[in-house]
Amino acid sequence: MTDTFNPADAGCWMARGRPAHHAHALADAWRRFPDLPNDAPLDARMARGRERVQALRPLHEAIGLETERQRQSTNFACIERQIAEGSTDSRNPAILHARDVHGYDWDAAVAYANGLYAGRAGWESRPPSPPCAGEPDVRRPAYHQGFLDGGGQPDDIFDVARRSFAAAPSEFKCPDNPRVARPLPGQWPGPTDTPAPVSWHRRLLILGASERETGAIGILAMLRARPGHEDATLYVIGTESGLRPHSATIGVIPDDGAALRERLRQGDYTDLLVVADDAELRRLDADADILPLVRTMERTRNSVLQQRAQFRLWLARGRAPGDQFAAGHIRWSKMAAGLSGRLGDFTARYAGPAQHRGHRIIVEDASGGLAHGYRTPLGQELHPEIVIGNKAHARAAMADLLRQYAASLRLG
Repeated sequence: MTDTFNPADAGCWMARGRPAHHAHALADAWRRFPDLPNDAPLDARMARGRERVQALRPLHEAIGLETERQRQSTNFACIERQIAEGSTDSRNPAILHARDVHGYDWDAAVAYANGLYAGRAGWESRPPSPPCAGEPDVRRPAYHQGFLDGGGQPDDIFDVARRSFAAAPSEFKCPDNPRVARPLPGQWPGPTDTPAPVSWHRRLLILGASERETGAIGILAMLRARPGHEDATLYVIGTESGLRPHSATIGVIPDDGAALRERLRQGDYTDLLVVADDAELRRLDADADILPLVRTMERTRNSVLQQRAQFRLWLARGRAPGDQFAAGHIRWSKMAAGLSGRLGDFTARYAGPAQHRGHRIIVEDASGGLAHGYRTPLGQELHPEIVIGNKAHARAAMADLLRQYAASLRLG
């Protein structure tokens, strides 16, 4: 390949990847209609270009036909290779049948296979969209022929019902591995702040025996720091012992299967959380039939830090007697000015260091100003600005403020 390109030289075209017969045709056109000098009149130079384009038109049409033949040959070869490799797609043999028997090209053969499949499956006839103006309509007739070969009768008003009934299995076969009516505990989602708050006496926590003994995640310590947790029900799941009730004073309580099932059935639970490792979850999956069906069923997952964060979300949804706060997902954002969160019409922001010590947090309402004049449902006045000592606790303090304000009333 040279730096100087001579379009009248066939070798230059072949050096740039053109087949020999294309290269000679291109070079011949350039030899017969070379460019005129730059000082020639513009009309003459443009006329010479049009003459060369007209001379090359048969070559361009031949190139288009060769490209189309190569595309169809490659596609049919791919179908033959898939069939040889054991493909179970019933449309593949139909495509080759349409080519060999009906003489269809690739596009028409694919349309024929789709029509044949639709006819055998009991579907309605849905031929391809009409082509653009000026293009030959080869796919729609091929689809119609395949639909007829598949048993379709478009003139019969009961055609679809008849074929659908024929395509349906004659008798019900129970699967070897029937799907359970609800997901197993190992498939439950992680805790979020979306579900509604629930009173502690309607909450059930299933803790892994390994976590109860080692406290690696710190679940029990976090639970005991939450007001009202004493009313929650705690069970322990072990890989060997299975599911057992737990008492704060006695510990794990031995219980047989029948009594355990009855105890769980009598409990009026709304919220259920599982904190266990993989082996304990597999044991709980095996005994999942004794678990009650409740509104919210979740389990912690992934790393220890993530499980702690998920458990905090679950703790925050627990409602002690007299508590009134709003549920819902808080939309957090971290901007240059600091952390902010939004719930409903209220936005909590980090407002910087306090005058003497600590950190300020403010709450704004829909007007963009401080949320003055709001009270809890019990009549307690809410203050839109608070000061916290540890900046690391800003997110939790902002979440508590937002949930109090979202459940508040404005008087006056």
